[in-house]
Amino acid sequence: MKRLTLATSVLAALMALPHAQAAIVDDGKLSISGFGTIGVAKSNTDKAQFVRYNQAEGVADGWRLGLDTNLGLQTTYQFTDQLSATAQVLTRQNTSPTFTTDLTWAFVKYRATDEVNVRVGRVQLPTFLISDYQNVGYANTMMRPPVELYAQVPLESIDGADVNWQHAFGDTNVTVQAVVGTSSGKLFLPTTTSVAKYRAPAAGISIAAEHGPVTLRYAHMQTTLHSDDIVPINSLTATLAAVGFKQLAADFGVTGSGKKMKFDAVGLTMDWNNIVLQGEFGARRAIDPVYIPQTDAWYLMGAYRVGKFLPYYAHASVKGASTKISLPAGFPASGALSTAVRGLLQASEQDSDQIGVRWNFASSAALKFQVDRVKPKTKTGTLIYGPATGLKDSVTVVGASLDYVF
Repeated sequence: MKRLTLATSVLAALMALPHAQAAIVDDGKLSISGFGTIGVAKSNTDKAQFVRYNQAEGVADGWRLGLDTNLGLQTTYQFTDQLSATAQVLTRQNTSPTFTTDLTWAFVKYRATDEVNVRVGRVQLPTFLISDYQNVGYANTMMRPPVELYAQVPLESIDGADVNWQHAFGDTNVTVQAVVGTSSGKLFLPTTTSVAKYRAPAAGISIAAEHGPVTLRYAHMQTTLHSDDIVPINSLTATLAAVGFKQLAADFGVTGSGKKMKFDAVGLTMDWNNIVLQGEFGARRAIDPVYIPQTDAWYLMGAYRVGKFLPYYAHASVKGASTKISLPAGFPASGALSTAVRGLLQASEQDSDQIGVRWNFASSAALKFQVDRVKPKTKTGTLIYGPATGLKDSVTVVGASLDYVF
């Protein structure tokens, strides 16, 4: 019932928008826009659920709306030529099985020069190639960002400030963005199927170079992840300390002053004639010892435009890259405690193939159909609520969506 109510609300919002705008006193400085997706998807199994990153509920062997459906509204007020304020809210299924609305952007922007601007408030973390528009289905070729890569860093926004610098070197446009602040919110923990509040001071930089139809981008992010309420981890560290492994307990958790981690990513896009290419590689690494596994992830997508249709194919993969934690001498090789510790330190691995088509049937709307073939390698891959021993069978996910902007 809640899913049907959301779909109805999305359509009602679209129909009511012209009337809402007419009721606003238009002084030429206020702009209102939005985006959304109405999507349905299902898989061929009830043994595990396919999810986007940081989702507590996904899809199994029944059609569901929650995987890809969302609605975003954004407003900007231009006080002067140099000063503006922007706010964005986003409704979706995230760490809760119900739809919730979050304030995703809320910043004041000051344009110091034609090349430099500063934003203060809640801004997007420029972690990935499509971070600025990863929730805008219409702006993306595929139905959703490949979960293999984008699940590596589920932090999206930061409360702080960023500085953007743009400059043209001949025919090449270079953009540099530096950001600092604190990310906070909730994380769904797939290894323990629980939700925890977190606080993560973070800083990073991204550099992008655009030359003709090609854009190359590099990003580096570093954060100190802190959480006191990851109950399964806290219980495990208490047990480790109680049986004499105090240093291992301290290494494992993210309480106290937190644990430092970093993420590096490089991505490329090309839209040349009818050929569309997009790919990214990302490496998640722990600076301090922590239970969170280190991983390498990547994807590559190719598409060819035929009129208003854009068929595409993509392959994605995530692999473990060892751990910063060393088990001490005398740590048991078997038993419940050993299984729990070693299981958490092992990364979830999987490969997947996506094939789909996008149809731009209108100037501000597109229909997509996509089939994912997910192949868990270790544990249950990035699927959730799978069997304790891991899911070894491949999973097929079928989905269709209507993406729009207004």
